[in-house]
Amino acid sequence: MKISFHGAAQTVTGSRHLLGINGHRLLLDCGLYQGRRQDTYERNLNFPFEPVSVNSLILSHAHIDHSGNLPNLVRQGYKGPIHATHATTDLTDAMLLDAGHIQESDTAYLNKKLKRRGQPTIKPLYTGADAAAATRNFVGHEYDRPFEAVPGVTARLVEAGHILGSAGVVLDIEEKGRKIHLMFSGDIGRPGMPLVRDPVTPLEVDYLIMECTYGDRTHETPDQAYASLHDLVRRTIDRGGKVIIPAFAVGRTQALVYYLHQMFERGELPHVPVYVDSPLAINVTNVFREHPECFDSETKAFMRSDPHGTALGFDMLTYTLEVNDSKAINNRPGPMVIISASGMAETGRILHHLRNNVENERNCILITSWMAPHTLGRRLSEGDKQIQIFGESFNVRAEVATIHGLSSHADRDYLLTYAQQAGSRLKGIFLVHGEPGPATALKERMNAAGLPPVSFPALGDEVEI
Repeated sequence: MKISFHGAAQTVTGSRHLLGINGHRLLLDCGLYQGRRQDTYERNLNFPFEPVSVNSLILSHAHIDHSGNLPNLVRQGYKGPIHATHATTDLTDAMLLDAGHIQESDTAYLNKKLKRRGQPTIKPLYTGADAAAATRNFVGHEYDRPFEAVPGVTARLVEAGHILGSAGVVLDIEEKGRKIHLMFSGDIGRPGMPLVRDPVTPLEVDYLIMECTYGDRTHETPDQAYASLHDLVRRTIDRGGKVIIPAFAVGRTQALVYYLHQMFERGELPHVPVYVDSPLAINVTNVFREHPECFDSETKAFMRSDPHGTALGFDMLTYTLEVNDSKAINNRPGPMVIISASGMAETGRILHHLRNNVENERNCILITSWMAPHTLGRRLSEGDKQIQIFGESFNVRAEVATIHGLSSHADRDYLLTYAQQAGSRLKGIFLVHGEPGPATALKERMNAAGLPPVSFPALGDEVEI
């Protein structure tokens, strides 16, 4: 059995791991790599393997850095099933269609400028039609129900606690008389987070492919994150400003809405408008409503007591679908809260909100997630005082604040606990979905705890087990 690492290898984005078993190829995830734009285009467009040679694919969850390159894979010849939980297939359907349309519209916008400058135009990485074609390969599964991934491999999806429908992938492998129990963690969530259930930890596995995004730090607790969000929103409201939040449409947006809903219902904040300005986030929220079986017990209890009967809707909240309504938000005075995608502030409507609000010192740009290197979100979080949006320069005068406790990724303490739960059979750990600093720190802690050999494979590395 061979494992080759073709994404999220010594970096956080572009999850893609290829297993060779019994003469068949099984791909775990097929995400978009995010970083410098020219680098990302070439890296996402070209696969280091022939897509047609892959027999089956298992998708851990719907985030674009895990699912976003599926349209290219299918367009370039992949014909097999894309296995995932039912909630993940529904979420990814919405995510990919949106990604295709955004790439088309952003390309059209940039091409207008390129034509005016006499420069060559560009093509979108893929289109909405490509995305729609990929979703026809989806095969939905319930949690904990075994299915055959490829001959000799029985797969089972278990709760990862990261976002709605997220899963760890448990593989029971039989090859040449050997039996191997392997688990791919996907993105590991955190106990006690809003909306979703707690992660299921490994149990008696031989090999573990696991994320290490925050292997070098601890998070605020969910209660501390709630308090930090309250304080930042309150002080921005008090000075009449707007809170602008770049937020992933899946998971982060819904958690923010849920927390704000609680604050308003409890009388902890004055009533101000809250806008979710992302067609994708609106579609995703509808998927959340269709899958209450994935909610944790606390969310279900809140829904039973809420006068609206939902965790994701309240009187001051407006979900903005139309472009003209989105533009109108920027003509309205604060105070208000605007939650918009993309989460790393690279594409979509958030760019227009930042362009219109970043130079006003009354406003607050609130960073609530990890930002990939070379993205606008990373530049803001690192304190850059001048940024580029659509080729124009803007001075950052708004307050830029960061809340770490809203992360839906496990921190170093829980990552160590997660690995320790794997049991006495564990022979090796492969750290993925992390930068070198966090991975090295976590590896040192794992070694000190007496865990089996820990490796941090580079892009393109292949191991045989």
